[in-house]
Amino acid sequence: MPSTSEAKPALDRRSDPKPASTARRARPRRLPGGRALIQAPGRLRALVRASETGLIGLAAVTGCVAGVVVSAMNLATQSFRERLYDLPAGLRLSAAQEVDPVALVLGPTFGGAVLGLLVYAVGRLRGGRKRPVIDPIEANALHGGRMSLRDSVYVAVQNVISNGSGASVGLEAGYTQICAGIASRLGLSFEMRRGDLRTLVGCGSAAAIAAAFGAPLTGAFYAFELIIGTYSIATLTPVVVAALCGSVVARALIPSPPLVAVSGIEAIATRPLGTADTLPSLALGLFCAVLAILIMRGVTLVEQGVRATRLPRMAGPAVGGLCVGLLALAVSPQVLSGGHGALHLHLAEAHGPGILALAVLFAGKATATAISIGSGFRGGLFFASLFLGAIAGKLFALVAPEIVPGVAAFGLTPLAYAVIGMSALAVGVIGGPLTMTFLALELTGSFPIAGLVLVAVIASSLTVRKTFGYSFATWRFHLRGESIRSAHDVGWIRTLTVGRLMRKDVRPVPLDTPMATFLRAHPLGSPSRVIVVDGEGRYAGIVNVPEAHAASREAEGEEPELADVLRYPKDFLTPEMNAKQASAAFDQAESEALAVVDGEAERRVIGLLTESHTLKRYSEELDRQRLAMVGEAV
Repeated sequence: MPSTSEAKPALDRRSDPKPASTARRARPRRLPGGRALIQAPGRLRALVRASETGLIGLAAVTGCVAGVVVSAMNLATQSFRERLYDLPAGLRLSAAQEVDPVALVLGPTFGGAVLGLLVYAVGRLRGGRKRPVIDPIEANALHGGRMSLRDSVYVAVQNVISNGSGASVGLEAGYTQICAGIASRLGLSFEMRRGDLRTLVGCGSAAAIAAAFGAPLTGAFYAFELIIGTYSIATLTPVVVAALCGSVVARALIPSPPLVAVSGIEAIATRPLGTADTLPSLALGLFCAVLAILIMRGVTLVEQGVRATRLPRMAGPAVGGLCVGLLALAVSPQVLSGGHGALHLHLAEAHGPGILALAVLFAGKATATAISIGSGFRGGLFFASLFLGAIAGKLFALVAPEIVPGVAAFGLTPLAYAVIGMSALAVGVIGGPLTMTFLALELTGSFPIAGLVLVAVIASSLTVRKTFGYSFATWRFHLRGESIRSAHDVGWIRTLTVGRLMRKDVRPVPLDTPMATFLRAHPLGSPSRVIVVDGEGRYAGIVNVPEAHAASREAEGEEPELADVLRYPKDFLTPEMNAKQASAAFDQAESEALAVVDGEAERRVIGLLTESHTLKRYSEELDRQRLAMVGEAV
């Protein structure tokens, strides 16, 4: 008889459950659409998941990649504009003094035609199926940081074509989309936890903005306020590291001058700033809030107007580009593209154009931006809102002395109000009060001006939030039917559905069951709630077993029927409802348990859910989110 030690090697490895389980875990995961996900080596994945240092290392890698990507997009768009408009090397389109009128009109039209053909070709490849592209805010709010890299690259290419052809949109939307998409794919390959993946998506966005403006603090707080949705010690280090890496790499690849020249900083204030300067800054913030709401409404109205014309989707950008080109011909080339060159001009000169010229330029740029986005060009309002805010600030500085005679712009120069207005209008459109405050601080290096900017952005942000309720990004979510207003993680609530929480082992009884039969089948001490269905198998209500026994004992003469003790006939849950909606339904029905039906039409019973179990699971998930926010393992 062989010994135990001799018998062990004879076992077939394929019959050992441990290797088979390991093989199952090693199978490649699938992304939405069926594509295989390339995963990092197992030991490296374990190291990253188990160590905060691993997350910081991935954040640094994300930042460096973002710096390269942002620089590449900048080079691509600038090369496109130089060839399309015959510009000298390095000259921004919006800063050009003389541009061929034919090129002004046909440049955006050509870009729109190319973009329309691209959209048509991609639509044909997808078989006509339309799916909304998930941006970083939506990804972190609803999908735990999961984004499609292929869709992100598609958005970035569209943004390059749009901005490079002269459409009045910024590149910042493309920057954050592709950098966050790269970060998301990197995190998925390491099988990162939900909270860490959301943080890494924030790192990609932070690095993109930091690289675009050479402002690490601005990029970091952009991630905290707009992408991650909160600030915590656990997210501080990786986000700041990513922003620093993105800024350093981008500056090394493409050195660029600051938006505000150092020589202009010394002349921002004509006297030491005091408390008397707070009031005009507050007024400018309120003024910019009104302008921000009008701009966001204007973009929506243009989109609705384009849809009302029933213009083919592929023709929309070309028609919009023609309108933008004609507007540039009538007003100024400064209304084209993102407006970097034009903003440089307005922040470099102390006074510049008069009131009428600035007002016309503001109206022209705002209209061009609304037409560009509304007609189908891809891009955002980040830089356009900065440029429009600078114009609004200069207008305020020129108009204020006319309204309050004897007060020469309240002691501040138009350049100071341009910086304050730039941040105040941008925060109304984009959001992020601290983001815009740090942007002003990093661009000017002036702490007094940053203090006045903070006053203005708080006034603007509060006014927009209380009167309009949305930033531009969350307003567009609202138009799509989404209820999210920030990047706070609410996706877990949507996944905590009634269908996942309910008990499925329910046995409904027919409504015509005799009471005596029901009582024998459900004695006291058995489950206290029984679901009842009508003759067609539709939900009819719930019977509390103790109440049925009590009604039978107290009956005099004829025995009661089930219909006499039936409760909650019109109160039920559906499987797609989330835990928060279920809790509200329990409160409304004043019931501790409700039946779950397949829909309001059929009302076929598929389960039962109790309020106590719902609240328990809801509280557990809230605790998990709280622990993740403070950086504790969950």
